Amino acid sequence: MSEDNHYRFSNRVLLVPMVAVLAIWTVYWFEIKYQINLNNFGVYPRTLKGLRGILFSPFLHGSIKHLYNNTIPLAVLSAALVYFYRDISWKVLLYGILFTGLLTWLIGRSSYHIGASGLIYLLVSFIFFKGIFTKYYRLIALSLIVVFVYGSLVWFIFPLKDGISWEGHLAGFLTGLFLAIVLKTKVPEPKKYVWEKEDYKEEEDEFLKHFDEEGNFIERLEPEDKENESLKVIYHFKKKTKEN
Repeated sequence: MSEDNHYRFSNRVLLVPMVAVLAIWTVYWFEIKYQINLNNFGVYPRTLKGLRGILFSPFLHGSIKHLYNNTIPLAVLSAALVYFYRDISWKVLLYGILFTGLLTWLIGRSSYHIGASGLIYLLVSFIFFKGIFTKYYRLIALSLIVVFVYGSLVWFIFPLKDGISWEGHLAGFLTGLFLAIVLKTKVPEPKKYVWEKEDYKEEEDEFLKHFDEEGNFIERLEPEDKENESLKVIYHFKKKTKEN
């Protein structure tokens, strides 16, 4: 598959980020509008009731600042995922949410863990490691961009600040690494020149025929066309007549 066919824009590149952002903002608006708190639908570790947070927690946020901080990274990273890894993007999102939530449920503190930050760490981790594993120049470039923009997030997988679910961040980071190893993706075949092909024969290369075994240039004159050899040009001279 060529690069042009593999990396082409589709409506999903815009649709998926728009739906994701609209979903988290709608849930927050619903809480403000009706003065309710849905935090108890978040992940509460090692309780049967807390398992429902595996699906619901990415849509819940504790404040407008928390929501805003997750909005832009979620939109940018989900768009990058769909564009560059369209064949496995749904698997990454679905399995990523499930595994991140489950791992948070297993290792988290006894508190409600909410927010899309776990999903963001999942996307950062997956895009970075998958690009490195594929060794494809475009995906490696994407990995470097992700590190440059979001590399500082790695510090928050450690318990450095109270009130932040570092367990959710760590769960997302580890899940992204796991999916980058397990999930396979199609990578465009690099363009091969004539001399890189398996059926290439050096002795039939017209360019190499101009060089000897030691690499010295040899001037090869093409045989003259037989028709040109027999071509004759005949000139007819018209005598001038004296005008009266």
